[in-house]
Amino acid sequence: MTALLGIWFGVGLMIDAWAHGNLAELETFFTPWHAVFYSGFAVVSGWISWQVWRNVRAGRQGPAAVPTGYLAGLLAIPAFAAFGIADMTWHTVLGIETTINIFFSPSHLGLVVTMMLIITTPLRSAWNAPDVGARPSLGRLLPALLGLAFATTLVSLFLSYGDALQYRPQAIVQAFSMAQGSGAAPRGGGPVAVGPSAERVAVAMAVTNVVMLAPVLFLVRRWLLPFGSVTVMYAVMTLMPGAQTSFRSLPILLSFVVAGFVSDLLIRRLRPSGERRAAYWAFAGLSAFVTWSLYIGAASATGGGLPAVPELWTGAPIVAGLIGLALGVLFLPNAATAHPVPPSAATAGRTRSDSGRA
Repeated sequence: MTALLGIWFGVGLMIDAWAHGNLAELETFFTPWHAVFYSGFAVVSGWISWQVWRNVRAGRQGPAAVPTGYLAGLLAIPAFAAFGIADMTWHTVLGIETTINIFFSPSHLGLVVTMMLIITTPLRSAWNAPDVGARPSLGRLLPALLGLAFATTLVSLFLSYGDALQYRPQAIVQAFSMAQGSGAAPRGGGPVAVGPSAERVAVAMAVTNVVMLAPVLFLVRRWLLPFGSVTVMYAVMTLMPGAQTSFRSLPILLSFVVAGFVSDLLIRRLRPSGERRAAYWAFAGLSAFVTWSLYIGAASATGGGLPAVPELWTGAPIVAGLIGLALGVLFLPNAATAHPVPPSAATAGRTRSDSGRA
């Protein structure tokens, strides 16, 4: 139920993001979009609070009354409310943000951090749940997947100025057809419409690669993800850029859903985990390479053909794969021990060894 109500909360923010990105003027804090968003907060915070209150009535006291994984979300509820009041005051006094400044507003940053703590409650709950195990089913892990995926959409929202999923196929092909910079003509000559530069698209690809792959690697280190997990996560992650652009870049968004499916196939084949470092690294690099190969492929298929600069469209997925590999190394520099030795046993072993030498 926490994950389900969290979807209401997350979708409410997506609707608000759509309004900010597609409506000409928003002159007041009191809009239907804010109503959906803040009502989502009300229901999910009410549910979390009820879980704690129910335990208190059952006789539990203090931290024991808070369900596993719920403490951070519980503490974030009053903080989110305070930032909401601050946001209303900010808009009343200084007006409504309409440009990139919306992503740097202190009240907005406070809202997104506390919201992230609230909607990832199912993830923290599953992380320590004894019934989840190392190989959970998709149904058992789904609330955690949804919570983390919606949290990732918050990151992508506040990094919208570096989100590669917001570019249309034609803009991607045009950018990668430039000989140099945004002012150069594509190879082959002829006038072109003004669009993003190759540099801007390349940077956006790198940023989006990290934002979307990092949560998957985080989960893969903890669990052997059931088939369909990455597909579900990537499908959710595409909703925020889709809402911001009114889904005008649908082929690009769908390419990520396909990439999620291919990543699920890679997990099934490679079985990456914290104990299988080589497989983990291979998955990180291959998943990123496939994802951005599909991105370029979808842009080319629906945006007018392959870009004119072969170094860009062939090298960009390779760079993405190398970034993915680097992430894998950072997340898992050393293979985890499947059955760690308890500290007491290790101490006893050293004591016996020292006694033997004596």
